Amino acid sequence: MLNPMANLEATVEVNGCDLPHTRRGLERRLALLLSANTLFLERGYDAVSLDDIVQHAGGSKASIYKYFGNKEGLFTAICDYRREQFFNDICIPFDAEHSDLRNYLINTLINFNKHIVQPENAAFMRLVIEQSQVNPTLALYLHEKGPKHIQFAISQELAQAHQKGTLVCENPVYSAQLYFGILRNLEWRILMNLPIEENEQETTNYISYCVDRFLDGHQKR
Repeated sequence: MLNPMANLEATVEVNGCDLPHTRRGLERRLALLLSANTLFLERGYDAVSLDDIVQHAGGSKASIYKYFGNKEGLFTAICDYRREQFFNDICIPFDAEHSDLRNYLINTLINFNKHIVQPENAAFMRLVIEQSQVNPTLALYLHEKGPKHIQFAISQELAQAHQKGTLVCENPVYSAQLYFGILRNLEWRILMNLPIEENEQETTNYISYCVDRFLDGHQKR
């Protein structure tokens, strides 16, 4: 579920477009973005026109052109908006004074899984994959800003653990990719709209087991 007020001033990375400088402008941009998000999820990207979005949100198409450029820019902005929420929910910086690396890695995957199993988030992920097939530029942009970015965040923590001697992790980027592979089967089942058979405790047990094996593989031999 999107939280509009928490993201009123979220950065929308649309090249060549204006960013509003007043609260009224921010609210207008956000209303267009949220309306487009709702309509895309309900009807699909291709079935929604700019007129539909304006009718749903109020205002005019001139505001869409001003703040987003076009329909593609608006969709990209929605992806940026949702990504920011995703990182706020999942990518919590590791605090070595109050947590250990094992719990941090386990909790990150648990948070990740809780996010993607939410029906709206799963539906949007399917929409992103669909649009990525017809727009390679968008696909590259979203990969750089999404999966690659979150993998980089984890790789930084692994690199620091390696420097401290906590782990043996000579290639933290590869290890971060391996780490997120723990959820690959669950992620694919969600994207394919298959039923989730495990309950929350079973999923937590699975994640904990896999993280332990991951950490075992990064110890000195």
